[in-house]
Amino acid sequence: MKLRHIMLSVALAAAASVTAAVPMRDSHVGALADYCAPANRPASVDITFMPDGLTYAQLSADGKRIVAVNIADGKEAETLFDITYTRETTLPDFEGFILSPDASKILVWRNSEPVYRRSFTAQYYVYERRSRLLRPLSTDHTRQSVPLFSPDSRMVAFVADNNIYAAKLDYQTEVPVTTDGSAGNIINGATDWTYEEEFTTTSLMAWAPDNLTLCYVRSDESMVPVYTLPLYQGTCHPMDQYRLYPGTMSYKYPVAGEPNSAVSLHSYDVETRKTKELVFPEGNPYYIPRIEYGPSETQLMVCTLNRDQNRFELFSVNPKSTVSRSLYTCESKAWIEPQMYEKIHFGSNGFVVADDSDGYTRLYRYSYAGASMGVISQPDVDATEYYGSDAAGNHYFQAAAPTPMDRTVYCRDAKGRITAISAEGGTSNAAFAPGCKAYTLTHSDISTPPVTTLHRADGRKLRTLEDNSSYAARTAPKMPQKEFFTFDASGTTLNGYIVRPRDFDPSRRYPVIMSQYSGPGSQQVLNRWSLDWEAYFASQGYVIVCVDGHGTGGRGAAFRTSVYRRLGELETADQNAAARYAASLPYTDANAIGIYGWSYGGYQSLMCATSDGAPFAAAVAIAPVTDWRFYDTVYTERYMLTPQQNETGYNRSSVLGRALNLQCPALLMYGTADDNVHPANSLSFVSTLQSAGILCDMFVFPNMNHSINGCNARQVVYARMLSYFNEHLKK
Repeated sequence: MKLRHIMLSVALAAAASVTAAVPMRDSHVGALADYCAPANRPASVDITFMPDGLTYAQLSADGKRIVAVNIADGKEAETLFDITYTRETTLPDFEGFILSPDASKILVWRNSEPVYRRSFTAQYYVYERRSRLLRPLSTDHTRQSVPLFSPDSRMVAFVADNNIYAAKLDYQTEVPVTTDGSAGNIINGATDWTYEEEFTTTSLMAWAPDNLTLCYVRSDESMVPVYTLPLYQGTCHPMDQYRLYPGTMSYKYPVAGEPNSAVSLHSYDVETRKTKELVFPEGNPYYIPRIEYGPSETQLMVCTLNRDQNRFELFSVNPKSTVSRSLYTCESKAWIEPQMYEKIHFGSNGFVVADDSDGYTRLYRYSYAGASMGVISQPDVDATEYYGSDAAGNHYFQAAAPTPMDRTVYCRDAKGRITAISAEGGTSNAAFAPGCKAYTLTHSDISTPPVTTLHRADGRKLRTLEDNSSYAARTAPKMPQKEFFTFDASGTTLNGYIVRPRDFDPSRRYPVIMSQYSGPGSQQVLNRWSLDWEAYFASQGYVIVCVDGHGTGGRGAAFRTSVYRRLGELETADQNAAARYAASLPYTDANAIGIYGWSYGGYQSLMCATSDGAPFAAAVAIAPVTDWRFYDTVYTERYMLTPQQNETGYNRSSVLGRALNLQCPALLMYGTADDNVHPANSLSFVSTLQSAGILCDMFVFPNMNHSINGCNARQVVYARMLSYFNEHLKK
């Protein structure tokens, strides 16, 4: 039913919900703590393999030491760093560490401050193991970011105030590599917001194998429009300077169709201290998402993309002669999958690239002359990771097999035989030591928390590093029934899972919540462990259904790219079909189906709620995109091209253009400091409804970003969602 001529109701997170003017606390907030981070997280294993491939480094239990452990017997070999046993400088604590290539030095950091989602600045210190000397990485700059050791471990390049500096550790000197960096204009070595968010990189620097050249990408963001968000005092980490007057957060954010940072490639000669630009034959590429050296100082490997992101080209650049040579090119009728450049692997005698040209993502080997050296992964299966190779010619990788919902680790031997080295079924992830001399496997499935084991290169299990037995015992009473299913949606088989209460009674009629994300290449329906809001909602008498529709991953290129230039169309049809399937089950209430999503999932929730004949009684959208014209260039244009190129597609994919067709009550939630999906998305949707007198509900989190986390905010998100579904699905 359409709801019109009703005033907009807005609830602020800073104030409790109001019923009859009496403040009300939600009892679910406290109970949800066990289903939110950190309480819902199983223990994980955090180790760093040492260069020798025979030992690994990890923090001691008290967090005061970094110790080396023998892979073979699990015994502590030595203390690499002891916070209580350093010379020249003492620290009260540290947050993390980076080993130098030869493990002779260690970078430790503390007092980190986030910049965006992945990037941060911190106070870094260099520890020299032999002398036990601990010194600040820089005495001229109190905070640094993205430090990078040279291959010989004698220098560290880092970024401070948008410029690159080279710290020469032997001489305790610091040399500026660039001097033109400035906020909002030039960034050297580090990345802008869009590169960090959509290319998942915070650093674009690379040392030559001979330590004589440092290459880097320079980003000119002067033409990128500025985006400004308000900041308030708030109560979660309050900013008292904004008690009476709000402040602002301003940064460069290019929405679809607007200018991006102009990037260029440069080299710095350590001996002459001179920099020069490395020019490509046909001019600078539009995007340079990654640079890394091959085995020679004359082989800087440069990944490039055009703006449409349907053409990838890999160049080998000689920084000395400035000559560049194209090694590999891939063009797509849709988009180049980010895996191609984010996970490309450069080895000693060639590189491995993930290409979906034959219909599925497969791993291909190439020489540094650009010659094909064969395929690694199996046909008709999406390869999802490449881990490396060993001296015997074995290649290790992960693939979405035996079903798209699983992740299995495989070995392809020198004779081409492919063998699973992890369990086939569930989700297995691996981490390999240098030379693939040993590896860890972490495995979980829908009923088993992660178990991490350590193995020799021949596959023999050495020991279990973490079995999460105590976690499993603690969470077992909380876990509902969960199983996978498939159903037919207009001739296409879709994968899903269903979560039922532990005390499920098939004679009852349960309300249903459809949970989804739906973004291109994503997967929610995976055979892996998860303890989240779904388990708690099931305990409150809900059945949760999740379906991966068109555009999601693990099922080949055709299924994934079917949404090209028309985001939201097929996904909406799939979620509506999934809701009707859920409504047909004998134990569900067909008149009590809700839909929920966050980010892209929030967008999809609203697309469904505004579709003709939507089978939903309520929708919850958290931090939703409401028009792709509002979102950033790299992500949006990858799937939609620019608004100028695809106006029809943008119009059809816009929630705003169909907002007046809202078919059910809707609740929107967002953080006012969301630098990713801006509040303008939700506010534009609300404004459109408001002007037409259509009801909508909103809950706002002051100063929270896209994750809406910290100070129990995530619990409040879920508690508010639960109360909303209780109101509309349990009448």
